Amino acid sequence: MKFSIALATEVDSWRWVQRAEELGFHAAWFYDTQLLNPDAFICMGLAASKTSRIRLGTGVLVPSNRIEPVTANALVTLNKIAPGRIDFGVGTGFTARRTMGLNAIPLKRTKTYVERVQKLIRGETVDWDFEGKDRKIAFLNPDLGLINIEDDIPTWISAFGPKSRKMAAELNANWINFSTMRGAVESLEAMRDTWRAEGIDPDSKSSCLFILGAVLTGDKQIDGRRLMAQAGVSASTVFHNMADEFGPMGGLAPDGPLNEVFKEYMKVHDTYEPADAKYLTNHRGHLMFVRPEETHITPELARATSFSGTKDELVTNLRTLKDAGYGQVTVQLVHGAEEAIEDWAEVFKAI
Repeated sequence: MKFSIALATEVDSWRWVQRAEELGFHAAWFYDTQLLNPDAFICMGLAASKTSRIRLGTGVLVPSNRIEPVTANALVTLNKIAPGRIDFGVGTGFTARRTMGLNAIPLKRTKTYVERVQKLIRGETVDWDFEGKDRKIAFLNPDLGLINIEDDIPTWISAFGPKSRKMAAELNANWINFSTMRGAVESLEAMRDTWRAEGIDPDSKSSCLFILGAVLTGDKQIDGRRLMAQAGVSASTVFHNMADEFGPMGGLAPDGPLNEVFKEYMKVHDTYEPADAKYLTNHRGHLMFVRPEETHITPELARATSFSGTKDELVTNLRTLKDAGYGQVTVQLVHGAEEAIEDWAEVFKAI
């Protein structure tokens, strides 16, 4: 099993990608969240110019952020800087669209978008509808060597439900999952069944699990700080999502033990301004930091909603994931706590 890092993209993310390469990590994935972080492609370009072996991927790109030829151009430009080291990860949009008060992109539109980008980066001509007109588009002078359409750029689809998993299989794509240990194995089994249903050998495709968490020491005080700094954003993201799903963008309340905590958060959420765009505050710091008013986030909640544990616990869980068939596990480095890469490197070495 291979191990990678993910980053809520920053201009100096290249420093941690460079360190990841030194530590033997397989890949670095960059979040495409335009209202929270610097541009993913610019930051990937910086990382590409300062590394030589580690793979670089969009984790994940959101179709509505860029038209197809712009995305394809960015990918093949990166492929020129870092030949054969680029991955095209794409999804229907969570953070990047929620920060604008939007829901996910329809699967049909996402599939068409991915198909067009795939063809363009292979140097093919694409039928493209834009601004009410049907046109053909293609790279016009790849023979000049200004871009790289020769080295393969694998496609990875972030997919959680049956319909999105089916889309990933129909696109013959690799699979990205975001999860804690709970449900991770079952989700992989469902994806492998979906590949089989499309006539694809599951062993010919790659599966990557994105995780958030902290490597714990057994010291309650140290671990409390680590959980808040490295795993707290995992817990806060759960509530950001629920506020959209069950609050203004939904209507119901969640069941189970989180119900009372959610109600307390919604009291705070109700104070957010402007009143017609509470999502602007709801998603501030998303996957980057816990906001001061998010007092419901505790070390205990952070641990319960993340992939956290002692080294031995994490090694046991990761071996279970490896045996289940995951080919790659990616841990997010949280803003201000990137040094955790050293702890995770020690865990991964033990697998």
